Amino acid sequence: MLAFIAREADAAAQGGKPAPGKIGKREIARAFDIRSDDRIALKRLLREMEAEGALEKRNKHIGKPAELPAVVLCDIVSRDRDGDLIATPVEWEAAAQGPAPRIAIHMPRKPKRGDPTPGVGDRALVRNEIDPTAGPKDPAYRGRVIKLIARNRVQTIGVYRALPDGSGRLIPVDKKARGKELTIPAGAQGEARDGDLVAVEVSSEGRFGLPQARVRERLGAIDNERAITTIALQTHGIPHVFRPETLKEAESARAATMTGREDWRKLPLVTIDPADAKDHDDAVYAEPDDDPDNAGGFVLTVAIADVAAYVRPGTSLDREALERGNSVYFPDRVVPMLPERISNDLCSLRPHEDRPALAARMIIARDGRKLRHTFHRIMMRSAAKLAYPQAQAAIDGVTDDVTAPLLEPVLRPLWEAWRALNIAREQRSPLDLNLPERKLLLKPDGRIDRVLIPPRLDAHRLIEEYMILANVAAAETLEAQGSRLVYRAHDEPSIEKMHALGEFLSTIGVKLAKGQVLRPQQFNAILERVRDSEHENAVNEVVLRSQAQAEYSSENYGHFGLNLRRYAHFTSPIRRYADLIVHRALIRALNLGPDGLPNMEADEIAEIAARISAAERRAMAAERETNDRLIASFLSTQIGATFPGRISGVTRAGLFIKLSDTGADGFVPAATIGNDYYRYVENLHALVGNRTGETFRLGDQVEAKLVEAAPLAGALRFEIASSGRVRSAGSSRPGAAKSRKPRDKKPPSQKGRSRAHKKRSAR
Repeated sequence: MLAFIAREADAAAQGGKPAPGKIGKREIARAFDIRSDDRIALKRLLREMEAEGALEKRNKHIGKPAELPAVVLCDIVSRDRDGDLIATPVEWEAAAQGPAPRIAIHMPRKPKRGDPTPGVGDRALVRNEIDPTAGPKDPAYRGRVIKLIARNRVQTIGVYRALPDGSGRLIPVDKKARGKELTIPAGAQGEARDGDLVAVEVSSEGRFGLPQARVRERLGAIDNERAITTIALQTHGIPHVFRPETLKEAESARAATMTGREDWRKLPLVTIDPADAKDHDDAVYAEPDDDPDNAGGFVLTVAIADVAAYVRPGTSLDREALERGNSVYFPDRVVPMLPERISNDLCSLRPHEDRPALAARMIIARDGRKLRHTFHRIMMRSAAKLAYPQAQAAIDGVTDDVTAPLLEPVLRPLWEAWRALNIAREQRSPLDLNLPERKLLLKPDGRIDRVLIPPRLDAHRLIEEYMILANVAAAETLEAQGSRLVYRAHDEPSIEKMHALGEFLSTIGVKLAKGQVLRPQQFNAILERVRDSEHENAVNEVVLRSQAQAEYSSENYGHFGLNLRRYAHFTSPIRRYADLIVHRALIRALNLGPDGLPNMEADEIAEIAARISAAERRAMAAERETNDRLIASFLSTQIGATFPGRISGVTRAGLFIKLSDTGADGFVPAATIGNDYYRYVENLHALVGNRTGETFRLGDQVEAKLVEAAPLAGALRFEIASSGRVRSAGSSRPGAAKSRKPRDKKPPSQKGRSRAHKKRSAR
């Protein structure tokens, strides 16, 4: 068996085609006629080989270790000594996977007309293969650029400070670049004035003195209410101004007609969204099934805005939507994927107005199991626009003029069907992490008014389950039709992360069973065991970090977190390009119109999946950093104050603290902690005092004193104002906490000894 696995994996890695196609556990089991319980032993064997480095699993397929997919999104980062371009993959978890592999970019001597011409700083889709001739210090891969995604000249965002001699300095806003100022020679400042936010291009870096830069763009005054969002847009290169031709296309669009559509305008569909939502792309309805063979069952309808009717393949609207990938949501504004004429008008399911939609009609049993489903291209008319609290209040007995007439015919059946769906959800047992989200409420000047945790209502859960069911139905239909599509995929945790999780759980007396088929239920059982205990926060954090990151993929390897075999995003085409692709695929597969998905090769779908996955990561980073900057600005007037929080991360360098009230994240350098030298104990996720045994551990509640705030960088620095847990020196298990008075700040001499001790230890 081992020879077979090695041979087939090697053939796949070298570009050959193994007999049954891509090799996974199923193909191996079929080849050796392995059945039932013996498959668990097979999976254990494959895991052991993976742990030993003999194999690597990518999605559900097996190949050589450290193998990159055939097409990968890369950043071109440098040139080698021969002048050849070197690229690295954009998505690479160095902590779990080791150093990112390098790809030597092959450039043809006589490029064809129209071939992309890449350079350092560009992002590109690269077709690559292992280079069998590479030496130990050479790039392991060689590749060819298929398509340039963006040209990114190296630029830095910062605050311009004018100097008396006409020159200036740039104070970078990136927290990683703090303290690394740039000099701007006289005449290179453009229109920038003192205190302006600017984008500069580094023009020279000498061996001595500060690097020189030239102002490329003045972004506005730093005290402008939108400056913080502007930083995120510029830093991450998020397109936020629509091209004239795109706006022209949107304005010239005309409302869809009844041609080729079913008339569902009398069906009382309703939208249920956040109170401040500006676009409404999904509507729902449920009624008892009158089929005597499905007693107690329901007929569910999920209608989604028909964006494909307005955004046609190859148009400027389509090209720009793909470039943006998704809408980006900031506290003070939204950067939409589509112009407002499309997103807030023609495709928004406004109440009492005719709107085109693609609808899934799903029949469920009384226990929530989906029995069958169909898709329809319709014209609908929403009966009402409801907010989550409004719909919830009506169900709880407090109606208003809008919800009172809808309560019995519309809202109660929706809730009854949702309760049936909950039965199926509990049996499926998706991953159930307890991680509340915070919302920033701003004043008119763009500063934070307050931070709150919105309540999680049954109305939220209802819409979530309806959308999940429709997404599953879309994926099942397209698979059955043999259509290409973009899946929403979420792989199971890697063996390395599971090993680290097991080590951590063992320190709190929780055993992680090994050798079993991995399921979300295992994690849920662990989370339930520690619920309401002192370890609840820490375990939720570590379980979250053990998970892979969800992505868009042209290959289906399931959705581990939701515990679903197939899943595709279908329900938000106004704000996600992936959903638009699924809509087009359904239209083509079911012959619902001429505006379906055009002929596309597998590589083209893979390219789209890679691009929109990268756009999603970009949006998440921009949203997170904007929140960090706003909160740092909010707290900058409270230097010296002490706040309750908990330890959200532990490294050798120090502790990351998340404040309980605002959710603000900050850092405590290890050298400022206590009167001891604190060593990092990896399996405990803790810093432990060598002499005292005092322990600061992931998830521990602490009091943190704010000592520094850098709003533009979104950086906060704290000092610990409370004691850690005390345990016996050298013990691997935390002992009982001992109450002690908050200690005085460490004297300078002790700080110096700690730093010197750390340097000696590092050497």
